[in-house]
Amino acid sequence: MSKTIIKVEDLTKEYVLRQQNRERYTALRDVISQKTKQVLKGQFKSPSETETFQALHNLNFEIKQGDRVGIVGRNGAGKSTLLKVLSRIVAPTYGRITIEGRVASLLEVGTGFHPELSGRENIFLNGSILGMSRKEIKSKFDEIVAFSEVERFLDTPVKRYSSGMYVRLAFSVAAHLEPEILIVDEVLAVGDAAFQRKCLGKMKDVSGEGRTILFVSHNMEAVQKLCNTGLMLQQGKLVTQGTIETVVKKYLEAYQNAESHFKIPMTESTRKEIAFAEELIVENSAGREVSEVAIGEFWQIRIRFKVVSKVDQFIIALGLSSSLDMPLQTTWSRPQKLEPGVYEALFVNNELSFTEGHYRLVVGLSNEGDVLQYVEGVGILSISDVSVLPENSSVVNTKSGLLVNQLQTIITKIH
Repeated sequence: MSKTIIKVEDLTKEYVLRQQNRERYTALRDVISQKTKQVLKGQFKSPSETETFQALHNLNFEIKQGDRVGIVGRNGAGKSTLLKVLSRIVAPTYGRITIEGRVASLLEVGTGFHPELSGRENIFLNGSILGMSRKEIKSKFDEIVAFSEVERFLDTPVKRYSSGMYVRLAFSVAAHLEPEILIVDEVLAVGDAAFQRKCLGKMKDVSGEGRTILFVSHNMEAVQKLCNTGLMLQQGKLVTQGTIETVVKKYLEAYQNAESHFKIPMTESTRKEIAFAEELIVENSAGREVSEVAIGEFWQIRIRFKVVSKVDQFIIALGLSSSLDMPLQTTWSRPQKLEPGVYEALFVNNELSFTEGHYRLVVGLSNEGDVLQYVEGVGILSISDVSVLPENSSVVNTKSGLLVNQLQTIITKIH
């Protein structure tokens, strides 16, 4: 029986949020007046309110040596926070973590890289951080370079690397320097499809050597291919632990609670000072809110968003993905100038008929090519197995494809 290599007991991570009590827009004379009054009264700090936020709440679990663990959950569930705590980047507020073995983590592009150093120098730097000797690093050096496919730029400062090159080299270093525990966040999404497959294959090889992998991704297909066990987090709490099939099923079921009105969460990258989407509503072709539509029934998605500052080339996009996060369709608005205010964007589908299933919705906002907001898994478009196709049409097997649109079919007798 495999030994326990990671043990987490009563793990809690809290953050203190401070908010300044001041108006958003103030004139210079008001600021000078307010500061003068504070100095006269002996108040040298702006009044603020504090609020405690629990990113992780009372987690308890064990991970065995050689396990490939998929950690899943919606945005804001606490997945990345958990990895940072396990990687010793941040300290837990309460609880105890026991880890046996050397840990290598890849939590964001270029983790542990020094931008002024070359790729070659960063390989040795990362190896030293992992506690490896120069001799050990040199023995793996050729494998690392070959896997990363950046040999041509090996002596170039990594600050000049593209994000894809960063990921290639960073993953190659983390995977080849023989850590007992490899922690990988969604960062692999930056690489191209061929490199992602290559990374998944390498992680399988690593786990086959008795090493342990913790993998966070929204791509359920990748999670199921790589992992054998899983954890599901929801609002910082551990709600499911078990085989990866059980965890993924629970994760997908959480999305299949059909609703029609969804709040769009804010992420760290949301440019709230420029524009952000707040709500998404699923409607039928008559404009009525619905939790699901039938096969062949047209539907529309209404997105309410707020523009805070004037934008010159604003674009809002809606994407559809399968329940396993495979992108299926993306629609963009035309670039346009918008003044500050509250707006609605209506995406109308009156051409495509999707088969029965639950489709995840993705919302993106941009201005002049700069991303203002990008949120995956905003809501669910549910297509029921009831058909409203024309009477002379029939759905023989809705699982035989993605679309059930009718193509013009001509049958001619040739003999």
